[in-house]
Amino acid sequence: MPFQKKRSPLSLETEDLKFLENLATSRSEPYSKVRRARMLLAYAQGESISRIARDEKTSRPAVERCVDKALSGGIMTALRDLARSGRPPDISDEDKAWVLDLACSKPSDHGYAASRWTISQLAGHIRKHAIEHGHPSLVKTGKSGLHKILSQTEIKPHKTKYYLEKRDAEFEQKMAQVLLVYKEVQQTIENGSQSKSAVLSYDEKPGIQAIANIAADLAPVLGKHPTWSRDYEYKRHGTLSLLAGIDLYDGHVLGLVRDRHRSREFIEFLTMADNHYPADWRLRIILDNHSSHISKETMGWLKNKPNRFEFVYTPKHGSWLNLIEMFFSKMTRAFLRSLRVTSKKELKERIEKYLEEVNTAPVVFKWTYKLDEVTV
Repeated sequence: MPFQKKRSPLSLETEDLKFLENLATSRSEPYSKVRRARMLLAYAQGESISRIARDEKTSRPAVERCVDKALSGGIMTALRDLARSGRPPDISDEDKAWVLDLACSKPSDHGYAASRWTISQLAGHIRKHAIEHGHPSLVKTGKSGLHKILSQTEIKPHKTKYYLEKRDAEFEQKMAQVLLVYKEVQQTIENGSQSKSAVLSYDEKPGIQAIANIAADLAPVLGKHPTWSRDYEYKRHGTLSLLAGIDLYDGHVLGLVRDRHRSREFIEFLTMADNHYPADWRLRIILDNHSSHISKETMGWLKNKPNRFEFVYTPKHGSWLNLIEMFFSKMTRAFLRSLRVTSKKELKERIEKYLEEVNTAPVVFKWTYKLDEVTV
């Protein structure tokens, strides 16, 4: 006697059939719904429960539940999961609080060498000490479980974010002095009434690397590679320092390229500025608090140039107030980033050549942030 099916066949309207076919090939719907759609289509086409279970790599009861729901309540009932209460959570709020307290501490506080947790190390520490601290539900905590606890807060114990503490008690006062100079320069330029004075924004750019290629650069080739190609390996030939000041009135850059930036190099720059401007001009220089700018050697040299120079110091950790930093940033992006040389001598020559090119078409850098709030 032939085997008789106990379940009724699933008959689908044209609209339902099209809906299931689209769902069965969807790449955006949840996988559970896509798989159930395939099950229903297969059953409607006469496939057996066992065959469908093998094709979908699931159990017969799972296919039977899906088909029975469709037969009793329609395809939408079969595709939808009923809300279930679920198992009550094993990890309590007290457990999570202990984990977060650990995450906010340093590993070194617990006898480890590191000063920052890794997720793996923190999970291991939790598993090892969970019972003795009264948190037995955490003895099997892994990286994924720990991540779930941490993701509920903003705590990221494996990362460090830097900040800058204001350590200059006169920060606001010094910033106001610098902005006042910028305001005076702006008004002078607008009025076209520059007197016998110049304002220089000065700083050093140390550690400029003389980097040489190991292999030659490959030029762009149409249809093959659109950019320059460069071997990852390189050779260092040492570093140089650029001592530079930019005239805030006309954009002219005075620069020295030297091996170091000590007091003697700074005095050499001051001598260059002294020779560049007329003898009866007063030179105001905006600069930071580097030791070479206030050393005995520098102060001794300035005594021989009375009423010639005036220094306006930026606050400590306030180098961003110095306009020369904008020139250095532009120089790095447009010139230094892709530069390759064969020696320190060539690097020095290339930097000096760059300064010459800049001075053929100088750019006047202007400070604009909150300058409208400054009154002269």
